[in-house]
Amino acid sequence: MNKTFTVGWLGTGVMGLSMANHLLNEGLSLTLFTRTRSKADPLLAKGAHWAASPSELAQRSDFVFSMLGYPHDVEEIYCGENGVLAGCRPHSVLVDMTTSSPSLAVRISKMAVGRSCHLLDAPVSGGDVGAKNGTLAIMCGGEQETFDRALPFLRAMGDKIELFGSSGSGQRVKMANQILIASTMVGTVEALLYAEKAKLDPSRVIGLIGQGAAGCWSINQLGPRMVGSDWEPGFFVKHFVKDMGIALEDSKQMGLELKGLALASEFYERVEKEGFSEKGTQVLLKVLRKMNES
Repeated sequence: MNKTFTVGWLGTGVMGLSMANHLLNEGLSLTLFTRTRSKADPLLAKGAHWAASPSELAQRSDFVFSMLGYPHDVEEIYCGENGVLAGCRPHSVLVDMTTSSPSLAVRISKMAVGRSCHLLDAPVSGGDVGAKNGTLAIMCGGEQETFDRALPFLRAMGDKIELFGSSGSGQRVKMANQILIASTMVGTVEALLYAEKAKLDPSRVIGLIGQGAAGCWSINQLGPRMVGSDWEPGFFVKHFVKDMGIALEDSKQMGLELKGLALASEFYERVEKEGFSEKGTQVLLKVLRKMNES
């Protein structure tokens, strides 16, 4: 990694803070912008710099990374009056790691080319644990040369990194990931509720079936949190609802009807209505318990 490059980072939420910290630990000059400055304080205390706007950040940076919440955040941060595209340097690399809309990634990529910049869409999977440990899966869409330039930085954050094709491809791989997780999580909480009702020790159930054919990230990583009634977010319910909406809309544009995803989406939306939008997705078990008590 060439440590003479200047790097900008946008978004210091549950995952973004840890991801940016890995770059700072590499000895890179890191400039930050986030809407709530206090969220950046841990990184500023370690020597990161502050920018007054995304545009100013882009003016200072050879590489710009973003980890935001929603597609409308991405559009505003990149395309707004004081956005990244208004200030990006010629030949700079922009890497959006937000789970966002494939069509938006394609549109911003075209706009970036008009500014002599290059965009890589690079959403991630692995939750807060993967972000902290630098073991995220990173799914990329864009040009090979752009990917190659960004790869040394991505390796500081993840250990499973692939380019899947042109702009938007990374987002579509992430949608496939979310489609799988959506129903897997429903199966996980139903299995644990069944084990509880059968008066089995859920921790022991997880320890055994998590090593067999039913083993998956949801049961092995989130199952123990459920047993401990730890509902705090490694990944927000509200963001997963957003992701399923993107996947359903993109599937519709392809002429696909994904009934399993639609059913899972209804469950997650009920969890939101119960007031748990800012809890981790493992809170589905708490809501399922309530549904079966009524």
